[in-house]
Amino acid sequence: MSKVTQSADNGSNANSNDIYNIVLLVVDIVMLIVKFWLAIAEAIVGLFRAPPLDDVNGKVVLITGTGHGMGKEMALQYAKLGATILCWDVNEQTNNQTVKEIKNNGGKAFGYVCNVTKREELIELAQKVRKEHGFIHVVVNNAGIMPCHPLLEHTENEIRLMYEINVLSHFWIIQAFLPDMIERNEGSIVALSSCAGLFGLINLVPYCGTKFAVRGYMAALVEELRQKNPQNNVKLTTIYPYMIDTGLCKNPRYRFPNLFKLIPADVAAGSIIEAQRQGLEEAAIPRHFVAAEKIGRLIPRKAMRLVNDFFDTGVDTDKS
Repeated sequence: MSKVTQSADNGSNANSNDIYNIVLLVVDIVMLIVKFWLAIAEAIVGLFRAPPLDDVNGKVVLITGTGHGMGKEMALQYAKLGATILCWDVNEQTNNQTVKEIKNNGGKAFGYVCNVTKREELIELAQKVRKEHGFIHVVVNNAGIMPCHPLLEHTENEIRLMYEINVLSHFWIIQAFLPDMIERNEGSIVALSSCAGLFGLINLVPYCGTKFAVRGYMAALVEELRQKNPQNNVKLTTIYPYMIDTGLCKNPRYRFPNLFKLIPADVAAGSIIEAQRQGLEEAAIPRHFVAAEKIGRLIPRKAMRLVNDFFDTGVDTDKS
């Protein structure tokens, strides 16, 4: 074959490949448009039809920070739904009280002392509960602390502890329980962020940092699981509660109390459990706060600050 003929054949093959790639690209674009609008339609329908609730009866639910507040309320409500509750808290006395209340109401619960900042102890305890109770169906990363004062008044230890409890402990717990969920392709992980993970607030600079971190790692983990397994059925739910009446928020401030009053702990707990059972990726309490945050980011920053100043809602310092 002459060099001229060979060169002509190579050129013809290159042109054929180019045409083939262009056709593939056009098909991909068409499929993207079709799937995009189907997803939009599905989301619109979802606004008027709530997803079905997963049945947690007979399942094992592990919750951190069950000695008081939101953790305790969730433990009590999950138990009423028939779940077996594994209560983890650093305070043995208050944790045992939660277990006792659940048992007195006819539920099943087991208490474990756990300092979530101690990774090795946490991993060892995770192995223990798996041996004793089998597969853990739902894990709720709830434990958290919320010191409220200006950034320059925070100590180094205070900031470090906040990140260890509010963020790093989540990683250790996920690393302990997620592999089993991936293997079985089932289970739920719930992470408590906060509305302070949606909006920046004064007197909560480090706390906002921890809650934005929770939002970020959960969003990334959703994508990681989805890309590794398109049929992934492990559900991840990030929760953004507004100020809850548990004592954690010591000095709430609001100009319009009827619009922004504290949310009762039992109401918030019920909303969190519903979001987990629906398999939602994210949910605020009240639910419309996620949409408000997304809309707020479309508004010029200066204009949005005027709105924030008008409502004058937040948390005052807990230092006198």
